[in-house]
Amino acid sequence: MELSFDRLTKHYGSRIAVDRVSASLTPGVYGLLGANGAGKTTLMRMLCAILEPTSGEVFWDRQEVTAMGAAYRNVLGYLPQDFGYYPGYTAAEFLAYIAMLKGIPRETAQRCIRELLETMGLLGAARKKLRTFSGGMKQRVGIAQALLNDPRVLILDEPTAGLDPKERVHLRNLLADYAGDRIVLLSTHIVSDVEAIADQVLVMKNGRFILRGTVPELVRRAEGRVWELTVPAEQARAWEKRATVANLRHEGDRAVLRVIADERPSDDAVPCRATMEDLYLYHFGQEA
Repeated sequence: MELSFDRLTKHYGSRIAVDRVSASLTPGVYGLLGANGAGKTTLMRMLCAILEPTSGEVFWDRQEVTAMGAAYRNVLGYLPQDFGYYPGYTAAEFLAYIAMLKGIPRETAQRCIRELLETMGLLGAARKKLRTFSGGMKQRVGIAQALLNDPRVLILDEPTAGLDPKERVHLRNLLADYAGDRIVLLSTHIVSDVEAIADQVLVMKNGRFILRGTVPELVRRAEGRVWELTVPAEQARAWEKRATVANLRHEGDRAVLRVIADERPSDDAVPCRATMEDLYLYHFGQEA
């Protein structure tokens, strides 16, 4: 089982959104990290055969996906960043509608819908209109629709948006279990979610992959670039303007700063153990 793409490129006029990216994904969880505008959503839409690439190809088990047509859609589950829904439908009605679009037999669909509503903690709200749902509840419905056809490839764009910490942990555990014999690709700005479950992380910037590896491999790249120093509280703002400050806390009239820098930012700065968030800020701190 393999989802691969070769020199995948997308231009919008003179702007290059995705620039000749290639990778081969096998079963496991892949985290896609990058700032807004890095090309993550464009890449995901091309992998789902929703958006036609300017050049390059996407393959599922060595077959080009656009040529596969419905056969590829049958193995694919997708949650877009803003999924469309009918506010007058109940959760159960909406999932039944999506199941029909996916060609899932009625009996199978009814069983799957009940199981997914229970898994996503929505069974008690199955007959409530989607217009009454909170943002987190709607997001859970979106995740459920992506899982309806038991896809071999699950692509999720910002799946934890709107979820509270407990819901995020539940989803992370669900995806980790699900990826045992399937491919899960998720994009998120919540670095801790990727750090918790991703087997591999792809870091994207300006339409290209700038880094790829396991979490420990990538964290090692930030080692030696993370420092802690204590300054008078009134100097904290000046430090934020001249350096990438990952964290700031006040202790009386002093401020303790966690600073990302290639070199020791001051004589009294002490090195700290790096995290994925530090790596992210090292590459995207100025953009953020």
